[in-house]
Amino acid sequence: MHNQNDTIAAIATPLGIGGVGIVRISGEKSQEILTKIFSTTLSCIDSHATAAPSLRMTNSQPDFKPNRIYHGWIISHCHPEEARSADVRIYPDSNVGQIATATKQPRNDIIIDKLSLRGEPKARRGNLNPLDEVIVLCFKAPNSYTGEDVFEIQCHGGINVVKNILKLCLKTGARLAEKGEFSKRAFMNGKLDLSKAEAVLDLIHSKTDKFSQAAAGNLSGNLFNHINNLRQEVLDLLSIMTAAIDFPEEVHEPEYSFIEENLNSFIARINDILKTANSSNLMRDGLKVAFAGKPNVGKSSLFNALLDMERAIVTEIPGTTRDIIQESLDIDGIPVILMDTAGIRKLDSQNSSDYIESIGINNTKICIENADLVLFIYDLTQGLQSEDVAIYEEIKDKKVLKIGSKADLVTACHCEQSEAIHLLTGIWIASSQAPRNDNSGVLLISAKEKTGLDAIKTEIKKLLITEDASSEFCTNVRQQECLAKSRNSLEQALIACQNKEIQDLISIDLKSALIALGEITGEVVSEEIINNIFDNFCIGK
Repeated sequence: MHNQNDTIAAIATPLGIGGVGIVRISGEKSQEILTKIFSTTLSCIDSHATAAPSLRMTNSQPDFKPNRIYHGWIISHCHPEEARSADVRIYPDSNVGQIATATKQPRNDIIIDKLSLRGEPKARRGNLNPLDEVIVLCFKAPNSYTGEDVFEIQCHGGINVVKNILKLCLKTGARLAEKGEFSKRAFMNGKLDLSKAEAVLDLIHSKTDKFSQAAAGNLSGNLFNHINNLRQEVLDLLSIMTAAIDFPEEVHEPEYSFIEENLNSFIARINDILKTANSSNLMRDGLKVAFAGKPNVGKSSLFNALLDMERAIVTEIPGTTRDIIQESLDIDGIPVILMDTAGIRKLDSQNSSDYIESIGINNTKICIENADLVLFIYDLTQGLQSEDVAIYEEIKDKKVLKIGSKADLVTACHCEQSEAIHLLTGIWIASSQAPRNDNSGVLLISAKEKTGLDAIKTEIKKLLITEDASSEFCTNVRQQECLAKSRNSLEQALIACQNKEIQDLISIDLKSALIALGEITGEVVSEEIINNIFDNFCIGK
């Protein structure tokens, strides 16, 4: 367990090539570290020497006033050969970058904040090596994101540049930040309440504009203000009741009708927030929509057309798609995860190609099982065949949207669309193997002509999206559970009030409701919950 008073540093921008990279430092030693590695000016001692000229700092110690921007250089006292002998390797994954060191000598990779770095040889301490031209932003405590002294080094984007600056910060006195440690310190120092910290995470991971707006609303205090006001009113009621309990001769007990009126108001306000729970979860997690059908019926073509990009490979060869391909589509503020799958068919041979395809078919069936909606697709030019019906029989217990593809080829045969719909619906119902009670019809589409796509989006919305996603409040599962616990305690208090039980017992349920509300904002929360929340952040945030 690291000391929370340590000065921490991390890369705060995505790894890769870009215009700007940021290294963030927070803690009481951050200014001391900057004075060692930052110079406003560099000048040559001997520019005519045959070897590389040495550099020295001139006027290199700015006063670092708060809310100022400083231009200069990040410099290292390390000799170039030493700089090359130790490297920082960054292995990005979905959440964090694992940072480790490796040397020229054979050794196992280890985390850099556990590495003991030696000081520089005295003979080389006068030689400076510029790492990059940068600007430095200075924020002094308590007016910073974390509430501590914070410095942000904005350098040129690129993995080597940012990792070398980070390595220099760690070598000069900082340690590598843990996941979410900057935001965690902001919470611990009273700069963010827990609902706002979770809003930061939602804002980072939002997939649609509406969810970004909802998360930004929480970050600005929408949820906190509502919960805080509700909590204060519950506390006021509890205070009146407690005063009457503790000082019965001086303070009269409130009327039961007064308590009941307040409890009903509290419960109604919690219900208003919980009504938006489903839409909040939809905006956060998205909906999974799987494509299903025989090979070569146009699944990948439809997938590309809905996304308006060439994401999946399309050929006339059956079995082209072997793996699950996923992309997100925004439908009225809800992220819909489209999943293109391998075509389902029976494979008789045992050659390696068929074996690989069989793995893809098994993955397709798993994908369909976990999907919220299945787009069943068949080829209009071939009609509904027995293989199509067999596939439908496997998925009919799911929510299914039936789609006839290649409608442009059908209309090319001088068949009016209305007649085609009537014909195909008739074939569907008339099939001896198809469910006779299913008269929902078929959507005709052409991926080539991009017709029928809006109808698919409309049907997806009708089938899956039952609430308006533009809610004033945005909550996550943890907050919803806290609200449900608080409501349950208030309902218990209401029952006790209606039964005219002693107010001392009613106050116990009010205290439980307060604790649950306090868990949302972080006023009453365990260390385990705090760690679980910030462990979902990336390093550098």
